[in-house]
Amino acid sequence: MGQTHSDERRAPPSREELAKALASTHSAAKFADKCFTSLELYSFKEVFKSLADQEQNVRHLKEDTIARFLEIPDVLSVSPVIFQMMSYIGAFPFLRDAPAVLGLEEMVMVITIMTDRYQRVLAKGSADRRKLLFKSLAVYDRKLSEPLNNDEPPATDGPGAPTTPSHISGFAVDIAGDDEDELGDEDGDELVLAALDSLDYANVYKHGDGPPPHTALIPADNWKKVIMLLLLVSPLGAQESLSSYSNRVVGEELEQLRDAADCIVASFLDVEHSTGITFPRFNSIVASSVPFIFIGFTPLFEHFLFSKTLDFHKRVGDTTAASTVVTDVVQPLLQDKGSILNLSIMSQISFFVPGESLFRKLRLLYTGDEDGFSMGSFETKVFNWRAPTIFLVHGTCIPDEAHKASGAEATFLSTLPPRRLPSGNRGTGERVTFGVYLSQPWRHTHRECFGDSGSILFQLQPVHDVFRATPTNKDYASFTKPSASTPIGGVSFGCPPPQPTQAYRRSSTISMGPVSLVVDSSFEFGCFTHHYSSRGGSAFQGSACRKFDFQDRFEISSLEVWGCGGDEEAKHQAERWAWEAREAEARRRINLGTGDIEADRALLEMAGLIGGNRSGGSMM
Repeated sequence: MGQTHSDERRAPPSREELAKALASTHSAAKFADKCFTSLELYSFKEVFKSLADQEQNVRHLKEDTIARFLEIPDVLSVSPVIFQMMSYIGAFPFLRDAPAVLGLEEMVMVITIMTDRYQRVLAKGSADRRKLLFKSLAVYDRKLSEPLNNDEPPATDGPGAPTTPSHISGFAVDIAGDDEDELGDEDGDELVLAALDSLDYANVYKHGDGPPPHTALIPADNWKKVIMLLLLVSPLGAQESLSSYSNRVVGEELEQLRDAADCIVASFLDVEHSTGITFPRFNSIVASSVPFIFIGFTPLFEHFLFSKTLDFHKRVGDTTAASTVVTDVVQPLLQDKGSILNLSIMSQISFFVPGESLFRKLRLLYTGDEDGFSMGSFETKVFNWRAPTIFLVHGTCIPDEAHKASGAEATFLSTLPPRRLPSGNRGTGERVTFGVYLSQPWRHTHRECFGDSGSILFQLQPVHDVFRATPTNKDYASFTKPSASTPIGGVSFGCPPPQPTQAYRRSSTISMGPVSLVVDSSFEFGCFTHHYSSRGGSAFQGSACRKFDFQDRFEISSLEVWGCGGDEEAKHQAERWAWEAREAEARRRINLGTGDIEADRALLEMAGLIGGNRSGGSMM
């Protein structure tokens, strides 16, 4: 009998047993203990109690209640989509039962999955979470599935995926079980641990949980609304109110938020093959181009874990209601103002560069609009920064046909290799924005490029795209001023460093890398090349969303460099700038203008400022 009892205990629990283990209050508390601290759980129950409505003896949260509590702006029209996500995730791990009533136990699931606590319970971590979030946003495309069921090719015309109702009407209420589990504590623990192991149910395409991946699509409009919210909450700190960013959802900043969201949606949507966003596309783009896109959900949904009614500074028996309120001065997210970077662009970059390096940390080092479009001023402003930098360039596309170009534009095009790739944009006049994240300080390029495997080449407009560094080719970045030996200088990323001119080698053509960005020495023109069909050898990886060859040649309108760092880097930069200013002033104070040109020239030569004699000069 003992052997039989042992075998029974080792047998995996049934679905009904797991459901009962998760549904009962006693076991749900055990599950919550795996994800929350005792204080967080106590605060969560207080928050839920203050927010919940009651229907048919069931306490639950409604859509408008959640939207008000999280302070989601109405102008984004994203509340129904977020409620759809929560109602689906609340049924976890038995997703076939979705949508779920958002009761106390269901909200435990929601908060666990929507915050970084998912890492404690999901078997495959972020990969499982991406599948779960996709399913929570997807709708079932019946028009696409019908021909597949009839073994016929899918239709290529007709409207896209049907829209999801804003509100989920009606719900079924399960019969409430006893609070006390009839099993012993040890057996209850085994069931809860088995339930935690069963969180591999996040592989939602198994066990019959929802439609298969080829018929599940995220409507582009819904995804854009979610992205706008994610851009807004990306800098959100712990217990920080979303209403403090209300200025970002009005006027010009709201338009910038929409523009950034449009560029990101463009990378997910393959309009030639689908009317919505498929799971393979979603999974690939999130992993490669926006790996940190959901980070803002953590501080947003952690608001459920902090009760405003709790006062840990109040002593027992203290009836004094007055308290001292200390108001801290909040540092702005972006201290300087540039012509390219704004709050929405910074939030967009935080989807692939950790936000702690960006928000309240960026400092404008160089801007062509104020410092001049020259490599000399660029060097003066940027080279002394001893921390990571972000290089940004913005411009408009120029014609593909070389015969339409003239003047400086024709000169620049003549330096490009004769083999031209088709444009990657809609046509002449399209606005483009490219950038590079460099973790190493800038320096002159002689024989080797600088940068490391943490370098990131990216495009922000009109399509969001990220090209990460490869370990095989280290031609990450170069800065070369034109000279007699290297007549073609400039700034390049992903290109071999310019080599000194030799008699047998052409010196009038730029050597382009398969995935590269080039800016000419006058900062007038740039060229981005994506030779996807090339067989490796690139310093940067190819695109995950545009698997074809293209090249964007553009006229530069804005160029700027931002420093990622703190007060120490800024202090070092300021000291260097002050020293250079003193040196420049000392040079200006040289006593010139005596009328004797030869004497003035001799004085400058002795100072080592002009001429070939730079030894400091001699009085003899």
